[in-house]
Amino acid sequence: MIRILIADDHPIYREGLAKTLADSPGMVVVGQAQNGEEAARLSASLRPDLVLLDISMPKGGGIGALTEIQKMDEPPKVAMLTASEDHEDLSTSMRLGALGYILKGVGAGELVDLITSIAGGQPYVPPTIAGRLLGRRAAAPGQPPRSPFADLTKREETILRLVAKGHSNREVGDELGLQEKTVKHYMTSILQKLHLRNRVEAAVMAREFFGE
Repeated sequence: MIRILIADDHPIYREGLAKTLADSPGMVVVGQAQNGEEAARLSASLRPDLVLLDISMPKGGGIGALTEIQKMDEPPKVAMLTASEDHEDLSTSMRLGALGYILKGVGAGELVDLITSIAGGQPYVPPTIAGRLLGRRAAAPGQPPRSPFADLTKREETILRLVAKGHSNREVGDELGLQEKTVKHYMTSILQKLHLRNRVEAAVMAREFFGE
């Protein structure tokens, strides 16, 4: 069972979402919060598998809650569930440790699928926003299209593909016969070459480009 905590300051939306998830096989809603401080406190006491955070909430909002949640010894996976398509909100959320960024308005079935995927370790960003990551690396006018991963070595591309499938650094190392710290060094190089802030952005970009 995926144990879920929902944090949203709109009671009707929050309670409707809770009912939808409670009616979905394999999911249980263990708590609801109406502001950032409550979301952080309940995350620490209830120890859910996944926290769904709205960005715009009182008392620190989703970003404040995310910051506090990441201070836990074993923080749960976090997905932002928001109406904001602002790239800065996305970048801040990913940099602080969110694994997913879901836009409100998705259908119930798609939301359940996304929650299942994110709870299993798969990063997610809406295709429209992920496309902007690729768009920032579009070829200059008059120049042939260039792969955004052209500067990666074969080993780096292999590692990135595994990360895009949700593998941790340790799992990547086990599959490729590398030490975990070596994989971390590769990931640092990958992020520098792609001019990205974190592994989640890299994973999302790779999934969009490679169709992983």
